[in-house]
Amino acid sequence: MTILHEKQVRVLKLFERLSVASGEHIDHVDPRLATVGQLPNNAFFSHFLPEHLDEAKRLVEIFYSAKDFDDFIHLADQARHLVNSTLFAFAAEVAILHRKDAHGVIVPPIQEIFADRFVPADTLIKAFSIATTKPVGDESDVVVDVHETGNILDPEYKLAYYREDIGVNAHHWHWHVVYPSIYDSAFFGKPKDRKGELFYYMHQQMCARYDCERLSNGLHRMVPFHNFEEALDGYAAHLTHVASGRHYAPRPNGMTMHDLDHVDVQEMQRWTERLLEAIHLGKVIDSEGNDIILDEETGIDLIGSLVESSHDSKNHQYYGSLHNWGHVMIAYIHDPDGRFRETPGVMTDAATSLRDPIFYRFHRFIDNVFQEYKKTLPAYTKENLNFPDVQVTEIKVNAKIPNVIHTFFREDELELSHCMHFGSPGSVRARYHHLDHESFSYIITTVNNSHAEKHGTVRIFLAPKHDELGNEISLDEQRTMCIEMDKFDVELRPGKNTIVRSSTDSSVTISSTYTYKELLHGEDLEEDRSEFCSCGWPQHLLVPKGNDKGMVFDLFVMITDGEKDKL
Repeated sequence: MTILHEKQVRVLKLFERLSVASGEHIDHVDPRLATVGQLPNNAFFSHFLPEHLDEAKRLVEIFYSAKDFDDFIHLADQARHLVNSTLFAFAAEVAILHRKDAHGVIVPPIQEIFADRFVPADTLIKAFSIATTKPVGDESDVVVDVHETGNILDPEYKLAYYREDIGVNAHHWHWHVVYPSIYDSAFFGKPKDRKGELFYYMHQQMCARYDCERLSNGLHRMVPFHNFEEALDGYAAHLTHVASGRHYAPRPNGMTMHDLDHVDVQEMQRWTERLLEAIHLGKVIDSEGNDIILDEETGIDLIGSLVESSHDSKNHQYYGSLHNWGHVMIAYIHDPDGRFRETPGVMTDAATSLRDPIFYRFHRFIDNVFQEYKKTLPAYTKENLNFPDVQVTEIKVNAKIPNVIHTFFREDELELSHCMHFGSPGSVRARYHHLDHESFSYIITTVNNSHAEKHGTVRIFLAPKHDELGNEISLDEQRTMCIEMDKFDVELRPGKNTIVRSSTDSSVTISSTYTYKELLHGEDLEEDRSEFCSCGWPQHLLVPKGNDKGMVFDLFVMITDGEKDKL
């Protein structure tokens, strides 16, 4: 067993059946863990609630400060029994992805560790029932189908395949692990480059992709959430929370936001106004009362940190936490003051919030704040975008039918046995369907009219051409609906160049994730995999569904000066 694989196995054991791990008695608790363990294991951990994030931050920093990998495992092995299981998973993953001695170690797929956040409760119950009633000696696998969670009475049901996709929800969890809001640049000794900007861009792309899927299904584009007193549409996720034995609460139709113990609706409105005021004045006020100019280079990053709000926010007190408290306020809309001791809705958790249609409307509202800032920026000049002597002359998509990409639904399975005990020695899996598309490639013809080789950056975007009424979408509207398909470097020789790029090589996506089983037995996995993380967009959702008549998209390709991109 290689050193890396040994580390991998030790990490995997930390996550095995994590939801039922807490509560084991530990004789001698390491004193370094004295400041954690306040959140009970039967509580619903929220990636957006300040008191939960404060404990998670303490645990991350305890893990990160461990003197070596053995010490980290020692601390983590105790902590998994002391702290809330979801909080532990979040903190352990953040630490693993940032510790130098854990480079190359891959965190297990969150969809296997917390399958209860990805598979409806009735599917888990059916799997448990079959597995526990098998005849003695029967070691055959158990495979159950995932049941649908809605029906055609709900217009949003048409998009359930997308919102409830296992890969896209796992992506959202991992993004918040790689770019955690609790990241303290001073503690880690280096900043997260453009973290606030990436917060904006990742969520903007989610909204753009969601609108593409809506148009694919004959629905109108999103109406942004914009009024903190408006009645919201309902949603029921049908998910359970194994650690507590309770459900993620549904939201009935017509409910409105109410004040919570720590924040009220008026504050949400005030924070929005203050952010917009800062944008229109071109400056923010830091916690010391100093003005910070929102320039072209760093302005979007500053706004992103304020909106989230992350640890890097320049003024939590004044600008608040519009994004995070918005998630919490929606999650507790049905029991805002806790009088009924109800569980929260799925908006409380990064692994489940994408299932709820309000996530996208709320994030379109958040994105509109960013778009207000972008309106204040000067237009790009020709010099900003021009790549002298380089010209794109032709673009083709190579598929079974040229320039046509076919989408379809594919069957897949998710292992459930690492989430909970099923009393069966065999594998227990949930069978589900997800959107996918045929593989294709871009053929881009370019001409380099200079006499020297040039280094370029290729950017590829896709955008729907027509709106819900069949009218051609204006370029300014289309701009906010462009989805990034790929970005890569290229060397251009003098003269004609033909660039061939496979869809499976997209830098935007992750083609597949290693399963728990593959990581456990994968001694032959490559040793140099320190850059692997599971935060890429799912490859199977790279292309919008389209429709059976064929949906027209504009494909946009640009090549910029790669030397400038290095600056």
